[in-house]
Amino acid sequence: MSKQNYDHKFMVLDAIATNDVKAPNMPVDSALQEAEDLYIWADADKDALLKNSGLDWEQFVVDIPVRAGALRHAQSLWVKERYSQEEANKIWKEESPKAYELRDDLLDDFRYAFRKRNDLLGRVKEIYNGNGDADMIQDLSDLSVLGKSNTEELIAAKFKMKNLNIAAELSNSLAEMLAKANGATLENSKAKVIRDKAFAHLKEATDEVREAGKYVFKKDPVRYRGYTSRYNKK
Repeated sequence: MSKQNYDHKFMVLDAIATNDVKAPNMPVDSALQEAEDLYIWADADKDALLKNSGLDWEQFVVDIPVRAGALRHAQSLWVKERYSQEEANKIWKEESPKAYELRDDLLDDFRYAFRKRNDLLGRVKEIYNGNGDADMIQDLSDLSVLGKSNTEELIAAKFKMKNLNIAAELSNSLAEMLAKANGATLENSKAKVIRDKAFAHLKEATDEVREAGKYVFKKDPVRYRGYTSRYNKK
């Protein structure tokens, strides 16, 4: 049901201005449980709330389970993406040293094979210049292209031609892996933004219901208690 709630609410969530949204101020699972408890508590007080507060029942109370379901699914999508990022980072740490080694080996092989070709040595030097992970990934692609365009010298030097395909494949796979492993882009991911908006959307409803309940039952401590946040009391 959470996915249906998410699909139903997606356009509403997407339309919320990003600048108006902050990261959740409490754990999402706590917010969800409190929202569901509040819905049941307020439903028992429906007559009193409608009579004495002017609370928009349909917009805020009836909609709590829908908003909560949307947040639950949005949180699941965010957790999945975050887990994918962590896995990608783990794989990157395992595979990138091998890629760097292959890049360095290819540079050495090309310097030897093209030692009598100043034009090609100049190209190898251009590829060698630069540093960083993104540069290494591009180097693998460039070396693969350069090697496949000048096979005669490489074959004569007993170069293992299969390494050109390995370099090209590594360049493609590692480029995607690096993007997933990049935590900076993760903070601005669509999944996180929508999760934060879903949290804000649910909080809007629970805040309205709590304020109405506290007002109506300000002299009834038993009913008043149900309109307070247990998490915020800690």
